[in-house]
Amino acid sequence: MENAQILRLDKTGYPIEWLTAQDACSLLVNEKVVWAFGENATVLKGGFNRDGLQSELEIPAIIATHGRAKIIADVPPLSNRMLFRRDRHMCLYCGNTFKANELTRDHIIPQSKGGRSTWKNLVACCKSCNNAKRDRTPEEAGMPLLAVPFVPSRHEYLYLSNHYILADQMQMLKSGIRKDLIRAA
Repeated sequence: MENAQILRLDKTGYPIEWLTAQDACSLLVNEKVVWAFGENATVLKGGFNRDGLQSELEIPAIIATHGRAKIIADVPPLSNRMLFRRDRHMCLYCGNTFKANELTRDHIIPQSKGGRSTWKNLVACCKSCNNAKRDRTPEEAGMPLLAVPFVPSRHEYLYLSNHYILADQMQMLKSGIRKDLIRAA
């Protein structure tokens, strides 16, 4: 699959990151891969030999590398793109679904009242609801949240960050993903 990325795990099976085919190729040829799993995600083609045959390297959908994941933040990086995907492009005040450019991030506890830009204090919000809520808490504005914001696990973050997850990769990630997040995506 042309858009497929390779899921990199540590040797215990903990998900680390998405790799490009070229990055996975480098790990494979440098013998950094402990085990691999799944259908081949992509085939990289190399040069031609004297007989006119082109070299090929089949790259599996999932690779595990030496060592245990050491430096993986407990809290994944926050961006509007990931926030909107977590909230399924739905305004968590009115419940309507919007395109990304029609959404804003809303601080549940406003910044003026000490609210910070964290996964648990931010929700996707349409511009109309954001204007109606203004600089107030949901309780003060009479606008209750439709869902509780959460910090995505590593599995969930990797799930949210890739549009082209292969079946084998999904099986690997599923164990650490909330059921309602999978059904909604």
